Amino acid sequence: MNYRKLGKILGKIMILEGILMLAPLAVSLIYKENIRYILAFVVPIVALVGIGFLLQVPKPKRETFYQREGFALVAMVWIVMTLFGALPFVINKDIPNYVDACFEMMSGFTTTGSSIITDITKMSHSTLFWRSFSHWIGGMGILVFVLIFIPESNEGSSMHLLRAESPGPQVGKIVSKMKVTTRILYLIYLGMTVLEVGILMCDKPIPGYENEKFFFSLLATFGSAGTGGFGFIPGSMELFHPFSQYVIAIFLILFGCNFSLYYLILIGKVKDVLRSEEFRTYFLIIVAAVTIIFISLMTRLSQIPQAYTTEESFRHSLFQVASLMTTTGFTTTDYHVWPMTATMTLLVLMFIGAMAGSTSGGIKVSRIVLAVKGVYINNRKLINPRYVPKAKFEGKTLEEKTINDVFAFITLYFFLLLFSVLLLSFDPINGQSVTVVSDAGTYAVEHGFFSNFSAVVACLSNIGPAFEAVGPYASFAGYSYFSKILLTLLMLLGRLEILPVLILFNPKTWKKA
Repeated sequence: MNYRKLGKILGKIMILEGILMLAPLAVSLIYKENIRYILAFVVPIVALVGIGFLLQVPKPKRETFYQREGFALVAMVWIVMTLFGALPFVINKDIPNYVDACFEMMSGFTTTGSSIITDITKMSHSTLFWRSFSHWIGGMGILVFVLIFIPESNEGSSMHLLRAESPGPQVGKIVSKMKVTTRILYLIYLGMTVLEVGILMCDKPIPGYENEKFFFSLLATFGSAGTGGFGFIPGSMELFHPFSQYVIAIFLILFGCNFSLYYLILIGKVKDVLRSEEFRTYFLIIVAAVTIIFISLMTRLSQIPQAYTTEESFRHSLFQVASLMTTTGFTTTDYHVWPMTATMTLLVLMFIGAMAGSTSGGIKVSRIVLAVKGVYINNRKLINPRYVPKAKFEGKTLEEKTINDVFAFITLYFFLLLFSVLLLSFDPINGQSVTVVSDAGTYAVEHGFFSNFSAVVACLSNIGPAFEAVGPYASFAGYSYFSKILLTLLMLLGRLEILPVLILFNPKTWKKA
């Protein structure tokens, strides 16, 4: 294990996090918040930069590191960033409990969007900004940004980091140079972010928040770009005008696409994008889900507390499909009271997620496609043992190892899901009644199995809100500290797709090779 090299990169990450904290500090100064809120960012900045520079002092014996080191480093980075990123909430007392603050910060960096905050109106501007900004930071991945500054190596050190942090079963460079790849990814990410902010600024301000137009446009875009979903006003996106809701829904779908496809579009290879099997499947699922939910709402309007028009039914269907499929978690209405068909459709989307190579969580469309092909191949082999698989994905012949890796990931995903639901069943909150206030009215929900089940799915797939007692108009505040720590770990496991976190806690990782 190359400890000094790991420490050096970790130190760079800490310095970078300290620099990024200057943004919420500036927000605190702009809105003239009191000294406690200013110190809430000054203290962590000084600590991060100081420790970061100290970690740069020891010179590593070798500059390269290998796959296990890359995977372990990625998991360490996210944990350290969360531990320090939570400090401002504790210092300014917006979230005085450190466990709750770590839950909130891990939810931010992993672009989950689950929250323990029960009254968002009591949060300061700097806290709201830091929460949403963490989505943008974690969306593309903090190490993807740092790869710009890490020297290229023949041993593939940079590639190990990219593979560990990027979502999806297959990861590769879009151009020959890793530095160029990361720069292209971030330029696309930044360009789409600026574009969404600009379009949202064209809409009318939210009634009652006329002076917050740019601030809210920025926070909404941070959540969209990172597919995070932290709310910053009551009701999430409910108070936004229809124009903005349509814009956000469209950008959610766009940010759920593989960013490599945007590079192909920029160099004029549009036909290659349209030939992408995952791309076509992704949009087919979206269209099918919107159609099912829209029909479900229109045929059972009398059973829904909200009085939707035809346009509202379509808009809410499109928005919630875009939000939950991309594992963002923004909401425009209380989907918990929708008909069972619509609710189950959304639950299925929470498992699937968007495309590999995007900022979203979930199992990913590519893995679903590969799993279906794998089942078909195995079925053919049972019928004809001499059958030679000729299945392809994205124009390449599928290797048996790729299919086996997909089945292994899905198996591990559902094992973690069921085991975590079992652990949550011991929480004292089970059986208690939770009062929900939403656009569907005020009603009570008992915290039970489906609440725990959907909470685990929401954290493991990095979605945010779930159903019942942890639905779109509720929070995770009622869980015990043990459950919050468990759900915090699930967010990390989901964002890094399980293996890097397991490698970090494997004793063999830290033994000398």
